[in-house]
Parts: sequence; C-alpha cells; structure tokens
Amino acid sequence: MSGPGFAVIDFETTGLFPNGNDRVIEVAIVHVDELGRIEGHWDTLVNPGRDLGRPDIHRIRAADVMNAPTFDQIASKLVELLAGRVLVAHNANFDTRFLIAELQRAGHWTTSNVVTLCTMQLARDFLPGTGRSLADCCAAYDIELDGAHRASVDAAATARLLGAYVESANDPEFWGGPIIEAFDYRWPGMTPQDIAWYPRPDSAHPMTAASFLARMTHSLPDVAGPAEYVDYLALLDRCLLDRHLSAHEAEALVQLADELGISRHSCEALHLEYFAGLTRIAWEDGILTMDEMADLVDVGNLLDLSLEAISAALEAPTPLASESLAGVDPASAFALQPGDLVVLTGDMTRPREAWEGELLARGFTPWRAVTKKVKLVVAADPDSLSGKARKARDYGIPIVDEAALERMTRNG
Repeated sequence: MSGPGFAVIDFETTGLFPNGNDRVIEVAIVHVDELGRIEGHWDTLVNPGRDLGRPDIHRIRAADVMNAPTFDQIASKLVELLAGRVLVAHNANFDTRFLIAELQRAGHWTTSNVVTLCTMQLARDFLPGTGRSLADCCAAYDIELDGAHRASVDAAATARLLGAYVESANDPEFWGGPIIEAFDYRWPGMTPQDIAWYPRPDSAHPMTAASFLARMTHSLPDVAGPAEYVDYLALLDRCLLDRHLSAHEAEALVQLADELGISRHSCEALHLEYFAGLTRIAWEDGILTMDEMADLVDVGNLLDLSLEAISAALEAPTPLASESLAGVDPASAFALQPGDLVVLTGDMTRPREAWEGELLARGFTPWRAVTKKVKLVVAADPDSLSGKARKARDYGIPIVDEAALERMTRNG
C-alpha cells in the first residue's frame, strides 16, 4: 500500500484543539495516484473514550462509537495507509496536527515535517476568487458533496478535488517534488494489530426493544418470579425516563434479564404490563390529552408493541395486560424532588448557565461532580462516553437528555 502517490485524509473530531482534550472520532483515507486517479478508500469510527462534543456538527452518536476501535488500535493500519504518500487534506494544518497529536498520545513519536499538500491553500492558485471552503471548491468543479462532515464523504470529495487540480496543471515537476519527498519520509515503526475498522453506518435508526430482545433466546428457561420482574420493570422505567432508549440502557436491560433469569417471552410480557400501567395512569381522570396520547405512542414504539396494542390504549381505558406478572405499577416511579442534585455533561443546545439557573429556580441543585448522592445526570447524548456519564452508570444513576430534563422540571 506504500506510495508513490497521495493519501487524502479527513478527520471528524470532538472539537478544534488537538493538544487539549479534543480527540479524533472518525477518519477516512483515500489513495490517489500520481495522475489524480482514485485507487482505494478506507474509513472507520474511533472510540475516543470521552464525550463526543457537538453532535449537531458531525452527527455521530456515542452509541455509534461504543464498539469502534480506539485510535491506538487503528494507528498501525493508518500509518501503513499513509506510508510513502503525500498527505493531502482540505485544511491540512488541522488534520496534520490531530494526526500527530493522536500518534504521540498513543506513544508513537512523529516529526512535524510530514509531507503535505492542502487543497484549501491550493485553491488560491487553481480557483482564484472562489471561497476556500470544501463546498465552494467542489462546486467550482461540479464535484458532489452530499453529506458533508462525514469523514468518508469529505475525503472522497477532497480526492476528486485533488484530481481536478492535477488535471488542470499537468506539471510533473510541481506534483513530483512532494511525491518523491514523501516516498522517503519515515513514519514510526509499529507492531501491526489485527483490528477491523468500523465504518459509520449509512443510517442511524432509533434504538427500540427489538434491538435487545433479539439477543435473548426464546428457549432460555424462565426461573424468575415477581421480585425479579419488579427489578426489571424498575430498570425499564429508568431507561425510558427520557422516552429514548440508549445503547447503554439496552445493554443494561439484557444483562439484568440474564442475571435474573428472565426469558425473552417474559420480557415481552413485562413490556406489555409496563405499557398497561402507563395507559391506566393516562386514563385515570377519564380524559386522554394530546400530550398523554403522544407519550403512549412514543413508549409503545420504543417497546415495539403492535399497532393494535397502541391503538387500543388510545381508544379505551382498559388494561392491555389481563394478568399482572409483577403485581406492581412501574409507571412514574422516578421523579425529581426539591433539593435533588442534578449533574449536566456535554455540549447542550442551551447554555450550561441557563440550565443551572432554571434548576435553581425550580428548587433543584445543579452539581458539578457525580457522586452517589446525585439523583440525575443530563447529557446532550444519553450514550455519552464522558467521565461523568461512566461514573453515573457505575452508580446506577439515570442519564437523560435535555428534553427529558425540561419535562421533569416542568412537571416537578
């Protein structure tokens, strides 16, 4: 895979500061030969072991990177793909600084004189008067850029932009100098690791009960009783506090069912019972409001209940489960009380100070550290990999999103 040629690289990162706490969360490499022709492409998500920053920019969820390799695990493969080639990026200074910082963090010393070309800087010569953004440069050559801020998309577009530059200036001396220099550059030696790369999925479907029920076997003998059912329903209630099922929550439900000896069939029955409890509460005053109706639909969809079961809940105040397995009503088991400690983590849509002020105004206590006394952790992404989120899971503290916090504080 060594050169000669070009290796176009693009990173998605948690932020802008490679020498601070920001980390790489996705990388893509595209090989381009001396004539500007694409030879191959590779990409993977990267687990940074921390919060992912602003998901509205890169659209990567914490659940997406849970099973992705770390940078240390992909470093040897990445260097192999770069070896002997000119490193090319749109804003090469940014990507090179992250590359060097990540390699050094992984214990691989790398000099800063990596041979690079920057398609953004080259636009001054090839596209005078055009904007410097990747979108502007690609538009000038009618290069498709659909799905920007996805490493594979940006790297592929940059590779095609490089090819257009090469075609526009058929100058072997101009392109050949960096190619020869890069072929002689020596990257740090590394022991190869047999770690599969983990590309970002084409689409991200919401997590529902089907995703974890499928991991339970129908043949598992059910050795659980009412006490175990209560424990499962209590965890289910906490998992659905924000009407969102995170990957960590799904994993916790699978593990608990396995530990308690609850079969898949019983889990499905318990989900019906949980939904029946919500239905009874919604109809207690004889009226089903639009908010209550929307809530029942949300929960029914998360639990993968049939359309008939959900429709029945909206039409009549009759229980959906004729026989209770646990003998308890799991609904509304969790509520914030005045004075409860609430921890915020991650980059949220509202300023941290605004949330803290609202919590104080409603009688709750915003707190900075996660301890066993904390009642709730609020994250921009409930699957957050931040230290606060990991500690909350260790302590069994619920983690919800901003929408759930707003609903809880409004109803509190």
